[in-house]
Amino acid sequence: MAKKTKKLNREIRHRRVRAKIKGTAKRPRLSIFKSNKHLYIQLIDDNAGKTLSSVSYKEIKDGENNIAYKLGKSIAKKSVGLGVKKVVFDRGGYKFHGSIKNVALGAREGGLEF
Repeated sequence: MAKKTKKLNREIRHRRVRAKIKGTAKRPRLSIFKSNKHLYIQLIDDNAGKTLSSVSYKEIKDGENNIAYKLGKSIAKKSVGLGVKKVVFDRGGYKFHGSIKNVALGAREGGLEF
């Protein structure tokens, strides 16, 4: 049996979470992907298979503090502009702490409900 790695454990958690949640046009899925350098956040309508809006680390100037929080506020501002106030939070299999938690805090403060 192969040894479970961190990446494999995350993929297992992600599949478990995604089996339970689905984004719609009225309540899209707020999806987070975290690479070693960047964060990517998307609002996704799973029924239509379309990304409604997205924000990435590259849109925030380098050297600023708490970028995850600012990305959360930025995606909230874009979604409110689209008329979306309620979303389904998809943490992407990552544990809810650190940058994932800061994205959620920023999105909530920006006006999103989940």
